[in-house]
Amino acid sequence: MAAAKFDGDAAREALGLPGAADEAELVAKVGAGDGAAFRTLTERHLGSVLAVARRMMADKAEADDLAQECFLRLWRSAATLDIGPSGVRPWLRRVVSNLCLDKVRVQGRVTTVDELPEVPDPATQLRGIEDRETQERVAAALQKLPERQRLALTLFHFEGMSQIEVGQAMGISDEAVESLLGRARRQLKAELKDAWLALRNDGGQL
Repeated sequence: MAAAKFDGDAAREALGLPGAADEAELVAKVGAGDGAAFRTLTERHLGSVLAVARRMMADKAEADDLAQECFLRLWRSAATLDIGPSGVRPWLRRVVSNLCLDKVRVQGRVTTVDELPEVPDPATQLRGIEDRETQERVAAALQKLPERQRLALTLFHFEGMSQIEVGQAMGISDEAVESLLGRARRQLKAELKDAWLALRNDGGQL
């Protein structure tokens, strides 16, 4: 087991990614009140946390506030965190996801869904979008989705989480995640129309 963990950390280091041991040490230092360690983790993960919050929330300032609250919770909770092999990023994503969901629940805009999708699409379908006009169209279409659908789609397609990880972050079953993703994709297809085909990695028919 020790050799496997070493290999995993070595691979992450080779890719320029933080190893679990490095992140665990930084989190432990944050728990002891080390401001420099906290700044390191903030600089390392702020972009990812902001991406989730801004795609989830229609108001940019509101999203920024939730991202800030996420890191405040890291500062307060670091002493009790158990950092896994993926570092602190999964915990941060769960926290910001829950903050977003809590916010929209308070605002009374959460939509419950239970319909399963007909045809699944790959998680990579919406990644790597380079055309600015297409980016803006996708962002506008995302904002029209119900909040739970938008969050599931953001975590799955943009953050690269598996359906199981999305379910864990949102506190719902894998089947419920599949349902949310299915409805979200169908609405995006309707909003983006011809542009949706251009986003498909395989160029196939829907």
